[in-house]
Amino acid sequence: MQGGALVLFSGGQDSTTCLADALSKYERVETIGFDYGQRHRVELDARREVLAGLRRAFPIWSDRLGEDHLLVVDLLAQISDSSLTREIAIGLESNGLPNTFVPGRNLLFLTLAGAVAYRRGLQVIVTGVCETDYSGYPDCRDDTMRAMQQALSLGMDRAFEIETPLMWIDKARTWALADRLGGEALVELIVEDTHTCYLGDRAHRHDWGYGCGSCPACELRAAGWAGWRRAGGGDRDSPPAPPG
Repeated sequence: MQGGALVLFSGGQDSTTCLADALSKYERVETIGFDYGQRHRVELDARREVLAGLRRAFPIWSDRLGEDHLLVVDLLAQISDSSLTREIAIGLESNGLPNTFVPGRNLLFLTLAGAVAYRRGLQVIVTGVCETDYSGYPDCRDDTMRAMQQALSLGMDRAFEIETPLMWIDKARTWALADRLGGEALVELIVEDTHTCYLGDRAHRHDWGYGCGSCPACELRAAGWAGWRRAGGGDRDSPPAPPG
């Protein structure tokens, strides 16, 4: 069992899987989330539900799950022109990036996480960014993470490590990782309590969870679920290993 980690935790599928992964490895795990004026503010409610659900379902993880930090950084909504922060239709920009991209978001989040980790004595920062199955955001790429790790370490004179458990896996393998980490209980928690939909839809229930079903985030989550199920995911003939 290793030392401590700070997990960037939005209340979505990816960050919940990363949180479970950290809880399986680290003695002390804290979480950090951000209210940045996002349209899908329901994810802030999801954060509380998921944290409570993890504590109930996994007592061994509950003992390791420490303080949650929620920071208000709504200035991002003031300076960005993104469909995640404004009531505009989701689409592509002239540069080829989706207009769900919030410039500087992950860079700011990691900088603030570094400051909190510094104060809390945590050396590892965990984030659910992914270069394999994502929307093309430049601040999710491995090169960006390595550059941020160096910048935080130099700027704070402390050897930080940015850990990206999902960087090279697709959504189907993300579902598989959750199943391997926490079995049916964790998969069910992710389906019922996490939030991914960009439009904040909690009215429509699908096999993979709640959402509009048509925004890019829902489509990725649904395709990952289908791929995992086709590969035999969710087969309970053999019980999963208990979390440790």
